[in-house]
Amino acid sequence: MNKTRHLTIIALLSAISFVLMVFPQFPILPGASFLKIDFSIVPVLMGTLLLGLKQGYLILILRSVLKLLLNNEGPGDLIGLPMNIIGMAIFITIIILVMRRTNVSKKQFMWGALLGTLGLTLVMVILNYVYAVPLYALFANFDIRATIGMGHYLLWMVVPFNLIEGVILGTVSGVVFYSFQRALSNMHSQLN
Repeated sequence: MNKTRHLTIIALLSAISFVLMVFPQFPILPGASFLKIDFSIVPVLMGTLLLGLKQGYLILILRSVLKLLLNNEGPGDLIGLPMNIIGMAIFITIIILVMRRTNVSKKQFMWGALLGTLGLTLVMVILNYVYAVPLYALFANFDIRATIGMGHYLLWMVVPFNLIEGVILGTVSGVVFYSFQRALSNMHSQLN
């Protein structure tokens, strides 16, 4: 019975996460409208807190597969989605690791979100440099090195975007988590 409940929760949170990945999404930096934030990580993080890290990764992957199958926007998704999976996996992993070492207090959650934001930002700078920029130039006919410049792009677009994104997603996730903490705790005890 628990296995069926787990699978149902994973499927439900994956579907909710997919919907939040498509709408609402919006740019947060002027001049970088191609860098958009969405709130799909919130159900992924809730699932991770409820079921565990492996299940959180599964929710993250399933929402990404749904995005590819149901709302694929071409080379941008094919290049950006793997980066998103890695970046968000780092983000939730750091939050969970910080929360496991201490009591689940608001302060510890926010520390986890802050450290997760720094991890996300670092990983996205590296992935943009070695993976995304070369692939966008090759497959999407968008050479950031030639149009914007690699240093300018990384320092003035990727770093601020990911710092702001991490703070927003950490704050929203914290508000949702602590608003539903009692219900999540009851669900957790019923599932285990």
